[in-house]
Amino acid sequence: MSAVAKMLWVIESRFREPLTLDDIVEVTGKSKSYLSRAFPLVTGYSVSAYLRARRLTEAAKELADGAPDILSVALDAGYGSHEAFTRAFRDLFGITPEELRRRRCLDSIQLVEPQRMDTNTHVTVAEPRIEKRPRMHLAGLGQRHGMNKAAGIPAQWQQFYPYMGNITGTIPGVAYGVIGEMAESCDDFEYLVAVEVREGSDVQPELKQITIPALTWARFTHDGDVTTIRSTIGAASEWLAHSNRDLSDAPFSFFEYYGPQFDPIAGRGSIEIWFALKD
Repeated sequence: MSAVAKMLWVIESRFREPLTLDDIVEVTGKSKSYLSRAFPLVTGYSVSAYLRARRLTEAAKELADGAPDILSVALDAGYGSHEAFTRAFRDLFGITPEELRRRRCLDSIQLVEPQRMDTNTHVTVAEPRIEKRPRMHLAGLGQRHGMNKAAGIPAQWQQFYPYMGNITGTIPGVAYGVIGEMAESCDDFEYLVAVEVREGSDVQPELKQITIPALTWARFTHDGDVTTIRSTIGAASEWLAHSNRDLSDAPFSFFEYYGPQFDPIAGRGSIEIWFALKD
């Protein structure tokens, strides 16, 4: 069982109890840094957001069944007051607990059901190429996205297309989707659409520049189009778990690589997933 699958097992079996990331670390044997980064990459949720959504989903089911006491439901979901529960419930579902109980119907809200514990969804990956690379300089457009609301990423790529081939010092042939800084809660993240440039290049001022230190990378090939990339991320994460290789704690240590044969219109061809590894 991969580290992420173990995390899902712990959460699903104990989400009605007080549960912290330290508790999950104890079960999985992986570091807090590894888990807090691997889990959202595979599932689309931070640990805290998934735990919160699962508790509120089960609370919503109780309310739709006509639970007589909203405060009792709130306490069971881990909230200390009716007000805090109502605020979190409305933030997730767009309606209040009282309104849902009155409707007695779940059709109007989007529940967060348990994620599959075979997180790679039966996708297999070939053994990655392990490669030590010198430091890299990237230039591109950055934008923040919700961890499970990343629908704006294709539009971000579209916005960047006019720059491709028109940035001074570009090293041609490839582009990168870079996971940057995650919020402390891991509920949202910075995503950088970028190309590699030579050090010291005078790029357009609206573009963000970052330097990636020399790192060892595991390069996994993604078979299929870009819409299924999360399945490959899950399978790659599982491969790393079985190989006892941990992710690097360095910033910008996860890439999507789009090579010379990538067709941005079809969303297919020469796509890789790169994980930076601890040496």
